[in-house]
Amino acid sequence: MDKTWNNKAWFLVLPVLVLVAFSAVIPLMTVVNYSVQDTFGNNVFFWAGTEWFEELLHSDRFWEAMVSNLVFSFIILAIEVPLGIFIALNMPKKGWGVPVCLVLMALPLLIPWNVVGTIWQVFGRNDIGLLGYYINALGIDYNYVQDPIDAWVTVIIMDVWHWTSLVVLLCYAGLVSIPDAFYQAAKIDGASRWAVFRYIQLPKMQRVLLIAVLLRFMDSFMIYTEPFVVTGGGPGNSTTFLSIDLVKTALGQFDLGPAAAMSLVYFLIILLLSWVFYTVMTNYDAER
Repeated sequence: MDKTWNNKAWFLVLPVLVLVAFSAVIPLMTVVNYSVQDTFGNNVFFWAGTEWFEELLHSDRFWEAMVSNLVFSFIILAIEVPLGIFIALNMPKKGWGVPVCLVLMALPLLIPWNVVGTIWQVFGRNDIGLLGYYINALGIDYNYVQDPIDAWVTVIIMDVWHWTSLVVLLCYAGLVSIPDAFYQAAKIDGASRWAVFRYIQLPKMQRVLLIAVLLRFMDSFMIYTEPFVVTGGGPGNSTTFLSIDLVKTALGQFDLGPAAAMSLVYFLIILLLSWVFYTVMTNYDAER
């Protein structure tokens, strides 16, 4: 039996297409336009071609920010994914503890990014912050304003505190979908706890882990508000990620051409790396 196609249904999608055009496509085309032009003000533009892209790719400042971004994202994934799996495995599956744990896990996700940055900016101070005060009381010279390592540690711990809950909730959703019959069969076979995790729990979490890794990679690679509020990209340029460098170029120096070129390269890098993550993880799942 042939299906009947009703092309009038496209009119239901039209409002969404118009909204996407105004909120995404048109601004993107504006950025592309700025990336190939230069201006001396007064809205007078002239053609610059690929000059800004060539300048960007030969900029040490850009590559330093790129390396900082990649290192930060790698550290975040290496900490948050295993930690999120561990917490999800130890959360209760039944009883009154389930809603309590879910609410506690969801609380950090409900806090706005700028508030998170402000909390940790105060929390890490040596004079009034609990973290800074007690670390220094232990004899450790901690000052995230002056020491680049301390600044990195503070930003990493802040992100882990803020976003590990997302990985926990996704993994927990995968775990609670496993039927009890699987565990009963494993118990009858005398499977160890590692075998249960390896052959039952981990396969059931693979899809949600793919989502978690992609979301956490994109978020960590685009991070801006939290480190900017806490360190402002310092001390020096130690925590200046691509997003912070982009804002400094666009708003601080008001160089629209270089900023537009950087934003396009930034977007393509995120798109490419996310595609690589997705392809590698889905191919690995298919091979298994």
